[in-house]
Amino acid sequence: MQGYQITFFTQQDRKQDGRPLADWLVESARGLGVHGATALLGAEGFGAHRRIHSARFFELADQPVEVTMIATVEETEHLFAHLHEHRVHVFYARTPVEFGTIGEDGA
Repeated sequence: MQGYQITFFTQQDRKQDGRPLADWLVESARGLGVHGATALLGAEGFGAHRRIHSARFFELADQPVEVTMIATVEETEHLFAHLHEHRVHVFYARTPVEFGTIGEDGA
């Protein structure tokens, strides 16, 4: 299938509707039928304001978080409409990808 890999870059202390933004993004993607999403904690990074964000002991709330999703074109359109509707402010990268599953499901 053809679609996009969408990666959102945020930090642990960012909130959306009272929840951590990374959790909100994953749950929103799930609710919209996106094929999959993963949230990863980063050790250190910086953003547009050039300020270092890290996972140091006293700064865990400032820890970088990356949320990556794989979605079809239609799912991506629904996701971005949902983000606009909820007035989400977050940096992202969107890359065209081919995706699918190979092998047999062992379940």
